[in-house]
Amino acid sequence: MKYFNQHRALRVLHFLCFFAETMDKSILIKDYTYELPENRIAQYPLAQRDQSKLLFYKDGEIKHDRFTSLPDLLPPQSVLFFNDTKVIPARLRFQKETGATIEIFLLNPIAPSTLVQLAMGATSHATWHCAIGNLKRWPSKTVLTKQVGDIVIKADLIDREQTLVGFSWQPKSKSFAEIISATGFIPLPPYLNREAEKGDLETYQTVYSHHEGAVAAPTAGLHFTNAVLDNLQAKGHSTEFLTLHVSAGTFQPVKVEKAAEHAMHGEQVVVTKKNVEAILTAKSIGAVGTTSLRTLESLYWYGVKLIEEGDQPFLISQNEPYLLPGHHSRQKAVERLLLKLEKDGSDTLFGETAIYAMPGYNYRVVDFLITNFHQPGSTLILLVAAFVGLNWKKIYQEALDNEYRFLSYGDSSLLFKAKN
Repeated sequence: MKYFNQHRALRVLHFLCFFAETMDKSILIKDYTYELPENRIAQYPLAQRDQSKLLFYKDGEIKHDRFTSLPDLLPPQSVLFFNDTKVIPARLRFQKETGATIEIFLLNPIAPSTLVQLAMGATSHATWHCAIGNLKRWPSKTVLTKQVGDIVIKADLIDREQTLVGFSWQPKSKSFAEIISATGFIPLPPYLNREAEKGDLETYQTVYSHHEGAVAAPTAGLHFTNAVLDNLQAKGHSTEFLTLHVSAGTFQPVKVEKAAEHAMHGEQVVVTKKNVEAILTAKSIGAVGTTSLRTLESLYWYGVKLIEEGDQPFLISQNEPYLLPGHHSRQKAVERLLLKLEKDGSDTLFGETAIYAMPGYNYRVVDFLITNFHQPGSTLILLVAAFVGLNWKKIYQEALDNEYRFLSYGDSSLLFKAKN
């Protein structure tokens, strides 16, 4: 144990030196921004999802196409990993008798379970950590009530400092997911600067969404239709569905000058044994969206943690990919995951990741990425820059020059990993 602690300390020291000398000096947010005109931010989706533009990038070459062509542009027998999380109506508005409106934004569950998928199935009561608008107008011990049809939901401010809210409802037999579906609103990204409309209930959701729990859509998947999914299969590609519940942290702006000082948000992930086996046998792996990519890369590092440090919960902090030794092969790391599943007698891995991919990060699992065009100076720009290298600027300028639509409801890109 003494040797292990000394060995770990040396690794931490090595990391801190590298992080201070490389990340602090060269990874500046101002170097990863660009001019995004307001009129290039897509306010609404296209009438037909798969008719969006598709920018193709590989080995420094850029081509332009339509999203319907995606299956023809992929390497033979690719395996695509999709995030099947489902956006929940996480914004709940209660009106007091005085006329004041209190808005409660669901962040993460506390009880009866901290696991999102279990919490969404709760009946009769639940406790969540929330962001609360107009908190000062909500006196302690005042229970807020909202009724929609035969559904009644009540909110009790349990802890003002920690913004914990207890919910109860009638009928008690209905799940929390059913209750908020009837009483809540879809939380559109703040940069759209508009209220959610009826159409957003469908368009701000992937056609394959399944597990409720996200407060933002995995937007790369918004371009897929059943026809495109069928065509992928017809062309010999495979599809896998894993889950990362996108949290409100995805909207958190970067407010620091040095990228290394930004605090990444943690998000819950759910991965099946079938997913892990598919990684092990895949010839070419594609991530549909940055959330799928972060999940896949987190799996590698979890496998490394199991190899290096023994059995432990699935938890990847933002800095661990820079702390842990990266010499283990993808195969070895994934085989260790399968060994854990076999030992636990389980078909599912539940975990949390705050992985932070910045320029200099070496991707271990993903070969190509399908993603939208992201906000200037965001952690997602850093992720893309780490994936394609300095050509991220060329890619984004090309998209601007060719009138691509940006952000959540915008157009798409197919990016291949830069060669080391």
